[in-house]
Amino acid sequence: MPQADGGCLCGAVSYRIDGDLRPVIACHCGQCRKTSGHFVAATAAANDSLTIDDPANALRWYRSSSFAERGFCSCCGSSLFWKADDRGYTSVMAGSLNGDTGLALESHIYTADKGDYYSLEADIPQYPAAP
Repeated sequence: MPQADGGCLCGAVSYRIDGDLRPVIACHCGQCRKTSGHFVAATAAANDSLTIDDPANALRWYRSSSFAERGFCSCCGSSLFWKADDRGYTSVMAGSLNGDTGLALESHIYTADKGDYYSLEADIPQYPAAP
């Protein structure tokens, strides 16, 4: 039985995770704000524990920097993944998970880039860039 599962809005891309999930980190960098329309809240899973089901061949990977790419559904536009080239894990957008997750927000990163129209919780650690 998977630890967690999820997918995109239209159902063309789904995934399951057969391993542990990292607590959620909120990223306020300019790229995450552009790709999500706000900020990104993501957990992460080891690459070998993530299984992606994409029978419609809808998953697209966009190289968003020299060291990372973002996975999204080409049918509905859902942002699903962020993956650095040299890491053994994939960040998974927490909002794309199905059901209750048992996860909690651990920290906010790249807060120097956050929008001026929202506030952050004072009791959750904040970092102006990556910690």
